[in-house]
Amino acid sequence: MEMIDAAVNQIVVSLISDNFLNEERFAFSYARGKFSQKHYGKIRIQRELKLRDIHPKLIQKALDQIDSTDFDDAFEVLADKKWESLKNENVLVKKKKFFDYMVYRGWETERIYDKLRSLSSR
Repeated sequence: MEMIDAAVNQIVVSLISDNFLNEERFAFSYARGKFSQKHYGKIRIQRELKLRDIHPKLIQKALDQIDSTDFDDAFEVLADKKWESLKNENVLVKKKKFFDYMVYRGWETERIYDKLRSLSSR
């Protein structure tokens, strides 16, 4: 907007004091939204918030506000849906594609391996 620095600083201070710019609210909203809409795991949400220079304590608070059973349920639904969508694949290729997809979504590798064991034993 080609404003002088003093005016920009005054506007930012005003926005912060009126609670329009709030890192905590942003972190909470971002974590909730990416989890509920895109089914991102904790690792992906944490990485994305870190890229936006959110303080690690705020990131942890944002992740803690999402219920762990909701994370478990979302993981199970996403994993089952992805596994079923991989048709006519070699078993090793199917496992690799499944693993890569779930890691990209930000889920923990140990959890993915456990799910792979249960899915491939069906």
